Amino acid sequence: MEASKVIHAIYTDDDVLMSAVKKVKAERYHIEEIYTPFPVHGLDKAMGLEPTRIAIASFMYGVVGLIVSIVMMNYIMIQDWPQNIGGKPSFSYIENMPAFVPIMFELTVFFAAHLMVITFYLRSRMWPFKKAENPDPRTTDDHFLMEIAVDGNEEQLESLLKETGAVEINIVDKAH
Repeated sequence: MEASKVIHAIYTDDDVLMSAVKKVKAERYHIEEIYTPFPVHGLDKAMGLEPTRIAIASFMYGVVGLIVSIVMMNYIMIQDWPQNIGGKPSFSYIENMPAFVPIMFELTVFFAAHLMVITFYLRSRMWPFKKAENPDPRTTDDHFLMEIAVDGNEEQLESLLKETGAVEINIVDKAH
């Protein structure tokens, strides 16, 4: 198993972290990951991450839910077992569609929500019973950790991180 060194810079304020990220990126260092106790607005843009496409996936999942609801109701209520409920004849799907709109809406939302959550967990590689990958437990409480790969430039990187307001700097061996 090959190990490489990473530097962990710990911050205690999200505003200081944001300015530090901008300075580190301006110096052309690659930030591996940032661990925060809560979402920091604008951090993804400051790190240069691409926008997420989960909204597109959610729309496609909603369309699948809508199609499933239409096919299901047409089969169940029109073809397989038509019933005269409240004087509404079951001759065709179109005649009964106003009564089916709530079901279409609910299944669209159901499919979009559930499949989006499953996609998020799969994409984030968060399996059931997976061990946490958090390098410092303080990041779940009140500290922010910036992880940067080290490639023989420890002294320069440490001085830069001290300038940005890091309260603690550690060099750690990280196994791939």
